[in-house]
Amino acid sequence: MKGNKVVKVLHITSYPPPRSGWGIRVYFLKQEMERQGDICEVLNTGKGRKLKGRDFIPLYNGFDYVWKVFKYRLKGYLIHIHLNGDSPKKFIMTIIAQIISLLTFRRTVITFHAGPIQRYFPQFKAPYLTPMYKFIFTEPKYIICNNEAVKEKIAGYGINPDKIVPIQSFSKQYLQFHEVSLEGEVKTIFETGHPVIVSYVYFRPEFFVEDLIRFFKRFVELYPRAYLVIIGHESGSEPIKQLIDELGLSERVYFAGDLDHDTFLTYIKRATLFLRTPVKDGVCSSVLEALALKTPVVASENGSRPEGVITYENGNIDDMVKKVQYVVENLESVRKQLKEPDIPDTVNEEIQLIRKAYWE
Repeated sequence: MKGNKVVKVLHITSYPPPRSGWGIRVYFLKQEMERQGDICEVLNTGKGRKLKGRDFIPLYNGFDYVWKVFKYRLKGYLIHIHLNGDSPKKFIMTIIAQIISLLTFRRTVITFHAGPIQRYFPQFKAPYLTPMYKFIFTEPKYIICNNEAVKEKIAGYGINPDKIVPIQSFSKQYLQFHEVSLEGEVKTIFETGHPVIVSYVYFRPEFFVEDLIRFFKRFVELYPRAYLVIIGHESGSEPIKQLIDELGLSERVYFAGDLDHDTFLTYIKRATLFLRTPVKDGVCSSVLEALALKTPVVASENGSRPEGVITYENGNIDDMVKKVQYVVENLESVRKQLKEPDIPDTVNEEIQLIRKAYWE
């Protein structure tokens, strides 16, 4: 805050429920800003956007979006837009919010999520979208991104690098949780299964869930007591569940659904290992959460995995089996070698940048 004046921010983003990487980040950001006396609202563009009575502003359609962005700008809110390079729909929503901000005499702040290679980013992936990206990246007062590699790619569009600020998504707030008691089937799984592999997915192509299931079919042949616990909203999961039935894995795969933060971290802490399948997820908050909880991580190689993660070649099921088997057979030594990652308070770092943008 500046003097006795309050900073007012409208985040345009996906937001829990369901739980997702940057939605959780905004949840912590909102909590901390409100704790410090600022006003922080979220216009939810995610799957739960039509829910009422939650800690976000519901969103119903395109006209509703335009009206609410305009209304909150007239109330003096700074617009903070969250997007990545995978969603054309988010590009359009971002440009609309930016135009409304310009028409009401304030520039936005943008957070550009995920790693340096995405479906439509950087330039070589979609050169025909360069004019659009130039506008999206030129308009904001500041652009927040994951790391220096992403900053370099954004600057490649001719954007002033001084306004591009790498801020690690993961922050110390992610590890503030209360371990919960497990009941029923999942309690039995964690008590009797070996190994218990936990993976967090969306049922979309970029999560390679079919590869995950085919890997597990082969892995169960080596470890008949193994379980795979899949966390995440089950929308779109029907083909995968059919594959699980066809492969005879129904008794070994448990769908946990969308979990609150305390339960999610409890599962990660109790797991034998955490398995991460996407390749466009950058460092990934859940990977850092697992490492901080001393749970071994096996993940697809994407050039951004932190120290201690054992990586496999994406699409190579033989390599997946080999790397997971290595962890299970050398579990104690792998755990002893894990180093807790450096976890700064990047939520407050981002808050300071938002305040700077608000008052400049």
